[in-house]
Amino acid sequence: MSATSQQFAVDADPISDIESGTSILLTGDDSATLASVFAKLVAAGEDEQSVILETERSGGAIRRTLNQTTMGAGSRSSILACEGRESDDGITVVDDPADLTGMGMQLSSLVTTSQQSVERFRTGIYLCSTICDEAEDARSVYRFLNSNFLTELRRGEGIGVCAFDTDTDLETDVNSMLTGMETSFTARIDVEKTGFKEAQLTVSGLSAVGETVDISL
Repeated sequence: MSATSQQFAVDADPISDIESGTSILLTGDDSATLASVFAKLVAAGEDEQSVILETERSGGAIRRTLNQTTMGAGSRSSILACEGRESDDGITVVDDPADLTGMGMQLSSLVTTSQQSVERFRTGIYLCSTICDEAEDARSVYRFLNSNFLTELRRGEGIGVCAFDTDTDLETDVNSMLTGMETSFTARIDVEKTGFKEAQLTVSGLSAVGETVDISL
């Protein structure tokens, strides 16, 4: 499926295209299902680049997931990972996961660098819930998202996806935190596993998509 101008193709029928500038808060309590939907949204097409902050897996692992989703997407990605080792092919290791200011600067730098080769980009955070667990308070997470992650979408042609595992044990009310975060995003997708390689999405903020849709993983 090819993307029309200003739209980003997604292999998650009936979510087929997403407008440039869209930011999505992606939530769910099954990490494997959440990771699969996340990959469908952030896997870069041939004229795009993915820039991903990965807090759970190594850069190599997320690249393999991207390739399984869209052929060649892994090679069109720049990864900022909290696990594993750096490499010369676009995998950078986070200096300090608890330093949101420094991590945000690293992420913004990767987005800027990616746009030197292609204009269109997809940014993603997997998982923001891990960042919340590391952070001192929710306000620092909000600042990180608004000052770095979401700001880049206003400067160029891109989309952003922030994944949050609602099963994460945080010392705060998760629903209240998500309500606060949601105001900064243009759309929200709640993911529920419904069967083997099947999920139901509850969608808000994507005008061309129904409120509840079923997809294959």
